[in-house]
Amino acid sequence: MSAELVCWKCGASLKALPLPLGRRAECLACGAELHVCRLCRHYDTGKAKQCRELAADEVKNKTKANFCDWFQPRSNAYASTASTGSASSNPLDSLFGGGATAKPQADSRSELDKLFGND
Repeated sequence: MSAELVCWKCGASLKALPLPLGRRAECLACGAELHVCRLCRHYDTGKAKQCRELAADEVKNKTKANFCDWFQPRSNAYASTASTGSASSNPLDSLFGGGATAKPQADSRSELDKLFGND
């Protein structure tokens, strides 16, 4: 792999760990389990079961060690986690204008008063 592997949870370097990562491998800095979906190159929140590999069995907990034979660590797992978590905690906010980036709306009571002519 050309880019250095880093922990999906804390971003610490994993170059001291032997490859391939075993099922019980843990980050030396934060203790996070590493044979997890969040560190895998097939992990994709936009896909069914959050996995691009159609033949893989579904894994419910994406941050716990698993026995998936399709696991292949990816170097940008921490960057992807950090960038998706900073925008909004609710993914629907970006679609429907909620969250911190939403424009402030008028008081709902005053909007109702305008609608029904109660000034």
